[in-house]
Amino acid sequence: MQTEKVIKHIVDWLKEYVQKSGTKGFVIGISGGIDSAVTSTLCALSGYPVLCLEMPIHQEEKQVSRAGGHIKWLKDKYGNISSQSVDLSPVFDSLVNSLPAVPKEEDRFMTLANTRARLRMTTLYYFAGLKGFLVAGTGNKVEDFGVGFYTKYGDGGVDLSPIADLLKTEVYEIAAQLGIIEEIQQAPPTDGLWGDDRTDEDQIGASYPELEWAMLVDEEGKKPEDFTGRQKTVLTIYRRLNRANKHKMTPIPRCKIPPSLK
Repeated sequence: MQTEKVIKHIVDWLKEYVQKSGTKGFVIGISGGIDSAVTSTLCALSGYPVLCLEMPIHQEEKQVSRAGGHIKWLKDKYGNISSQSVDLSPVFDSLVNSLPAVPKEEDRFMTLANTRARLRMTTLYYFAGLKGFLVAGTGNKVEDFGVGFYTKYGDGGVDLSPIADLLKTEVYEIAAQLGIIEEIQQAPPTDGLWGDDRTDEDQIGASYPELEWAMLVDEEGKKPEDFTGRQKTVLTIYRRLNRANKHKMTPIPRCKIPPSLK
C-alpha cells in the first residue's frame, strides 16, 4: 500500500467533506486503540478543529492511560486539537438500575456492552451539535463490512468514516507512517465495551489477519468445506458473523406501499 498517498487521499477527502457540509470540524471518541488514534490523527492533518472525547465507563486503567497518552501526543504535534473527558459511569449505572434485569448472563453482558457504545454515541452528538462538528467514525473495513463487529447506533452511528475502506492491517501501516505512539501500536485490539481487558480476538475467535483472509476467500465464493483445520474454522466464524450482522451493513428495510393502495 502507498501509505503516504493513502494518507493524503483521506485528508483531502476530509477537507472536502467539511467544506461541502458547511460544518466546522470533527469530534471523535478516543478509546486508546489503533483505529481511533489513526482516525483522529488524519482529522488533525485536515487543519480543521478536532475535539477528542474520552468517555470512560468503568474502563480498564490501561485503556484510559493509552487514550490520554495519544491525546497528549496529538496536542504536542498539532495546534488544532482540544479535548474533554466525560465520565459516563454514573449515567450508565443510573440507566442500568432503571431498566429490567436481563435474565441470561450472556445476554446481559452483550446488552450492557452495546448500551455503553450507544451512550458514547449520544455524547459525541451532544458535542457535535454544540460546536457544529461532524462525528468521525473509527470503523475499519473488516469490522464494518466483513464481520459487523460494532454496535448498531453506537460506534456505528457516525457522520463519516475516514478509514472504512482500510483493512485492519492497513490501519497499522498508516499508524506506523503517522508515528502513532508505540504503546497503542503494540496494544492488542479491544472494543473497550466490557470493563475488562478482553480483546477483539477473544470475542471473535479469530485474529484480524485471519478475518481479512476469510473476507477475501468469501468474496471469491469459497466455502468452509473447501478448507480444513484452522482455515475452515476461521472461514466458518467469518461467514457466521457476516450473516448475523448483515442488518448493520445494509440500509434500513422500508415497507414500500404499492401505488394502487394509495
